[in-house]
Amino acid sequence: MTATTVNNITLSKSLQNYILVTAAYWGLTITDGALRMLVLLYFDQLGYTPIQIAFLFLFYEIFGVITNFLGGWIGSELGLKLTLYGGIGLQVFALAMTSLVTPAWPHLLQVVYVMTAQALSGIAKDLTKMSSKSAIKLLIPQEQQSTLFQWVSILTGSKNALKGLGFFVGSVLLAWLGFINALIAMAGWLFLIMLTGFFLPRRMGKFESKIKLTQLFSDSQEINILSAARFFLFGARDVWFVVGLPVFLYSTLGWRFEQVGGFLASWVIGYGIIQSQAPNLLSLLGSNQPPQSKTIQIWTFSLAGIPAAIALALQLGAPPATVIIIGLTIFGIVFAFNSAIHSYMVLAFSENEKVVRNVGFYYMANSGGRLAGTVLSGLIFQLFGLPGCLWVATIFVIAAAIISIWIPDPKRVVAWKAGEE
Repeated sequence: MTATTVNNITLSKSLQNYILVTAAYWGLTITDGALRMLVLLYFDQLGYTPIQIAFLFLFYEIFGVITNFLGGWIGSELGLKLTLYGGIGLQVFALAMTSLVTPAWPHLLQVVYVMTAQALSGIAKDLTKMSSKSAIKLLIPQEQQSTLFQWVSILTGSKNALKGLGFFVGSVLLAWLGFINALIAMAGWLFLIMLTGFFLPRRMGKFESKIKLTQLFSDSQEINILSAARFFLFGARDVWFVVGLPVFLYSTLGWRFEQVGGFLASWVIGYGIIQSQAPNLLSLLGSNQPPQSKTIQIWTFSLAGIPAAIALALQLGAPPATVIIIGLTIFGIVFAFNSAIHSYMVLAFSENEKVVRNVGFYYMANSGGRLAGTVLSGLIFQLFGLPGCLWVATIFVIAAAIISIWIPDPKRVVAWKAGEE
């Protein structure tokens, strides 16, 4: 058998596994977005305040931070296949658990119960995300950085597009089936997705050398810098996106459930499409090589003025619906480039044996930013409205842009680790 034939067989098997991993990630992503929209709109309808709604998602973000921090250790102990499908199984349980809550329960019991169910959902989402993104790194040879950028962009972009679809699905199911029946239907559908796990290699992502709990903090300077930038980047998005924007559209502008879900879905789907096409779009802009440090610096600094312009337009009395639709479309395009480049860089900076640990640490920072953004979204919106959320987002983006100045070039880091410099 020739070397070319062996390489073709290996690529074919890698592609098959890539499709299975991506399909599993897609299945959870749709229910994750739908569950978020169901909980947000349902409890807003019950009369919960913005800060109370934000607290419903507090454990989701806190346990996301914990899961990502422990992800490297969990993945090395159990293997990526088990963590991937274990996350999906946990999401099925979280959906079924949430379906039991009723308005007849005491208010405090409702809050604590939903927060607990959301904690399980947060663990499920981040176990699945950590496992799927780490698995992609293991399927691509170290020297094929352009292929890695393309595959990661497709996985990340399609995930966000489907999360947007999940927002729409959640709002439609709430209108058509009601809260409880919508959750039960999603739990049953996601259970079927778990069956694809039988076709993946049993020991996928399971290394002989185990990661100790004391090794979970990244010892890589570039990963630490990238993680700090990621914290502020995603805090900047969620400070207006999680609570402020949907409550503003529903309560202030008077949009229906389907309109709120449809707009958020369109935004996230468009954002995901841009992410998945980031390599091609960067090529059209004159860049024919994988992203470098200057790439992320340019796109992050470009993002900083957009939320400030939206906030200023709203405060000056411009038509709010027009300002939000145009302004957030521009924000989504630029933010998508930033996110796609970030997702590539964390893998480009990681050696195979450290990829699970680095991805876990990096997404711990991501979850930390989402946690800060979620809490601030409810608090700032209740105190200062949507413009206040957008001004805080501006500050967060500026912080991410300044931190990105210290990010090195991935190609140079890879070469140094290989002993070529």
